[in-house]
Amino acid sequence: MSKRQLKKYLSEIPKEALEEQLLDLYQRFSVVKEYYDFVFNPKEDKMVQEAKAKISNEYFPLRRKRPKARRSVAQKFIKHFQKLGMDAPMVADLMLYNIEIAQTFASEKNVPDAFYKSMLNSFEEAVRYISINALLDAYRPRIEKIYVVTQTGAWLLSEGFSRVYDGIDTDTKANNDFLNEI
Repeated sequence: MSKRQLKKYLSEIPKEALEEQLLDLYQRFSVVKEYYDFVFNPKEDKMVQEAKAKISNEYFPLRRKRPKARRSVAQKFIKHFQKLGMDAPMVADLMLYNIEIAQTFASEKNVPDAFYKSMLNSFEEAVRYISINALLDAYRPRIEKIYVVTQTGAWLLSEGFSRVYDGIDTDTKANNDFLNEI
């Protein structure tokens, strides 16, 4: 069904029928329930803290002996929070936390080369997201700290981190120039 067809259908049915359908969707699909629960009672801080605990458990497990160190766990939370429409500073905080906890893990354990590539991707995504949402001033110290660790800690792909970090000011200047033109 196309969006146009859906709009036509919704305009034709009575309000009571629409309410019944929404309640049915709410009961049947956990995604719909979660969305409405978030919209009416966000509790963003609690959600971010729970996500941070699960991400931390990936690298420093409390119950099992060996860490899994999967970037995908953090990525699922980040994408989910973005879909829900969570405030950008909360998502940015989680993105940077993921990299920071991974850096702590890498300083204590021997990690494979793919780990560094994965963290570079996370760093690029975080810097892009923070720049797009005009949060650079608030998160620059944390970004800089992450960058310094990659340069002084003998990280693989440190030149990739340099490229991203050096691009911050270039992107910021380009965005400011664009905004001044408007």
